[in-house]
Amino acid sequence: MNLSAKTVVLIAIGAALYGIGGLPMFGIPVFANTTLKPAMAVLALFGVLFGPLVGFLVGFIGHWVTDLFAGWGVWVTWVLGSGIVGLVIGLYPKITKERIEKGLFSKLDFCLFVTLAFIGNVVGYGCSAFLDAVLYAEPFTKVLAQLTIIAAGNTVLIAIVGHFILTAVAKRKQQSYNLIEAE
Repeated sequence: MNLSAKTVVLIAIGAALYGIGGLPMFGIPVFANTTLKPAMAVLALFGVLFGPLVGFLVGFIGHWVTDLFAGWGVWVTWVLGSGIVGLVIGLYPKITKERIEKGLFSKLDFCLFVTLAFIGNVVGYGCSAFLDAVLYAEPFTKVLAQLTIIAAGNTVLIAIVGHFILTAVAKRKQQSYNLIEAE
């Protein structure tokens, strides 16, 4: 794997934003050790704009940073879950043939974005919940409740914030897509 300097910088910026934005002071506590974090929108946007590898690494490294600074220790299972969420949402540009780069963001594109956010949350944090139950002997009902709340809450949060930002990004790209260089 050969990452360009630009990609490494994008990952560092995204991970820092996600990591700091994921701290408890910026989140909404909803259940046992479960917080809805506006930083999930950062993860989704980096995945959508820069692809699955950037999405995975922003989620993985960013969640690791959150856990380190929050002081509760690194929960590798949930760190992995955030990486998977970023990876799944990062499939968006490949599935849409990078329509957003051309300034296109239709209702169908938005539905696909929300669907990927939901699938990413269910699969990513589903893995986290399963691994918590198996590796840490966490009660299955607790991790299932965490998964349900997080998958639903994150999907709604990502949909609301993502709609506004991706609509603005598409509009901006549309304005610059048709420009031609003066001779």
